[in-house]
Amino acid sequence: MNQQYLKITFALGLIAAIFVARLAYLQLFTDRYALNALNTSIKTEYVIPQRGIIFDRNGKILVGNQPAFEISFTEALMKPDFDTIGFCNLVGITKPQFIQTIQSLQKEKYYSKLTPVTFMKDLTRDQVARIQEIIFKYPAFSIVQRPQRKYEVSTSGNLLGYTNEVNEREIKKDSIYYLPGDNIGKSGIEKAYEKDLRGIKGVKYIQKDIRLRNVGPYKNGTLDKDVVTGKDITLTIDYDLQRLAEEMLVNKHGAIVALDPNNGEILAMATGPDIDPNLFTGPEKSRNLYKLANDTVYENKPTFDRSIQATYPPGSTFKLLTALAGMQMGVMDEKTVFPCGRGFHYRGLTIKGHGGADPLIPALQISSNCYFSYAYLAIIKKYPGNPSKGVDEWKKIMESFGLNQYMNNDLAVGAKGRIPSGETYENRQKNLNKYSGKKDYKNWDELATGAVFNGMGQGDVMLTPLQMANVLAAIANKGWYYTPHIVKLIDGKPNPDPRFKKKHYTLVQNPKYYEEVMKGMEAVVERGTARGLRSTEFTQLAKTGTAQVPQGKDNSIFVLIAPADKPKIVVAAVMEHAGFGATWAGPAATVIAEKYLTGTLKREHLYKKLTSASFMPEYKRQYISDMKRKGWYKEPQPDSVKLKKIQDSLNIVAKLKAEALKKEQTQPNIKNPKK
Repeated sequence: MNQQYLKITFALGLIAAIFVARLAYLQLFTDRYALNALNTSIKTEYVIPQRGIIFDRNGKILVGNQPAFEISFTEALMKPDFDTIGFCNLVGITKPQFIQTIQSLQKEKYYSKLTPVTFMKDLTRDQVARIQEIIFKYPAFSIVQRPQRKYEVSTSGNLLGYTNEVNEREIKKDSIYYLPGDNIGKSGIEKAYEKDLRGIKGVKYIQKDIRLRNVGPYKNGTLDKDVVTGKDITLTIDYDLQRLAEEMLVNKHGAIVALDPNNGEILAMATGPDIDPNLFTGPEKSRNLYKLANDTVYENKPTFDRSIQATYPPGSTFKLLTALAGMQMGVMDEKTVFPCGRGFHYRGLTIKGHGGADPLIPALQISSNCYFSYAYLAIIKKYPGNPSKGVDEWKKIMESFGLNQYMNNDLAVGAKGRIPSGETYENRQKNLNKYSGKKDYKNWDELATGAVFNGMGQGDVMLTPLQMANVLAAIANKGWYYTPHIVKLIDGKPNPDPRFKKKHYTLVQNPKYYEEVMKGMEAVVERGTARGLRSTEFTQLAKTGTAQVPQGKDNSIFVLIAPADKPKIVVAAVMEHAGFGATWAGPAATVIAEKYLTGTLKREHLYKKLTSASFMPEYKRQYISDMKRKGWYKEPQPDSVKLKKIQDSLNIVAKLKAEALKKEQTQPNIKNPKK
């Protein structure tokens, strides 16, 4: 008992000694508490670092920095005889605007009379030059210089992102670093790599007198901390490819994604509509951001990055995965022939298709809906009486290709897509049973639930363009892929993130299955649905997709691997409501591959075809149709006032012409006075 008592006493004594020692150290050997005690006379000033520069993979500067000027306000320095009118005239505002701005600042949560806050932003150099000479008369206000982003390119606003002032939630999340008025990455690369790009603030401790005037540095600046510039970042993006892709998406909704299958580097990730990142800077910044965020006419949504946020039915491009899963599950092989006479006929359902009773390679070549519907039906029926088991096995194979999940990459946003499970159809059958009176939902109906359409990439399957490209990388590598990522170097050194160095293996590991699928993709280019896109400069493996969507015209989809023997690039292209895959998405994908592999555009006519095309009339038609269906559409009425003004102007012009003509006729001819 005594021994246990001694142990407890010793432990408590040791803890007390540690506590006292730590307290003594803080009070006697550091300035932490001294600074807190003297905080009325010693003020902390922060030096905002320059953000890191963003380069493309070839060293081209995409985003740099430039100085931005603002006016700060410290209420404690406001004099009783402050000349409000004089100050308002100096900065170009009215007295009511001045009062409203001060009142709004005072209402902010983190407002302090002793702390400078931003009063006015985005001053021009001319304003700074004019104000700087006189602002000393108003000690409560001072001109502050902050670094601001400078965009050296005019495309890819979604990819690059933008910075803006921190909000309350962001301050709470990292209150050690951020203060009101600081900027933070809000989207894109700027958000994803904020901690690398922002740098480390410099700190200066300044002694102040009773009137808050500077006396000098505290302890001669020995406690000050130097500012550390943000780290430069080199993207995996090839900006020449990126710009090319963005140009081909003008007046279109869709996306183009290109990857290097050998390392998972994203070579291009374009979305349409695109954003000029220069809209993210300058005095009109807030207004521009508001307009972009609220541009929903014709479903434009420019801030919605369709390359990673939009999910699409992949259409016939998904037949590649149906074939791989079917062979992996043992329900078919490359020689399997399904009864495809004039389409898919099953229990009263007919799906038109091409070809007849063919094996795998010809079925891929002609994109047989019938073949892959039967293949998926075989997947569902692998376990008689238990269709959910077959679907769940298929689902696991799909997920091993990176589908139905966030890809755990370095992008700021993204969507997981959708791969349905057996439970999806059990629940759907339950709902159907409410009307039919049936009780069995485990042995669900593959036709009534719509599951049978998954095999040809319609049904319930939804993928992002990035996921489509990643599937191609796994096919090109015959069963493995690296996580797609956007940053190659940080401060000149390889991206240290371990996520991008790990190979992910799919559940399909037999190389023969991939070889057969790739032969089918080769046949698509050589003599199939994409034969019109065949290049003499490099070999291609491809698959066309024309996905039906309820809103209107089909989506055009195309996936491509090149060169065929040693793949260096994979491309996935989606163009909403454009029509056939080989007509629109196909040319875009092959142009990107050609530019990357050869360095030039050999088939410029394909590029011109894309850049001169506009699908906006189709989007407008769909928009009006949707508004009419909801009862919100109003037929545009002619502006009677405007028409009257135009008519009045025309009448005046006509009258003046008539008077001039009459005057000309009454005047004598100088050359021949007799006339």
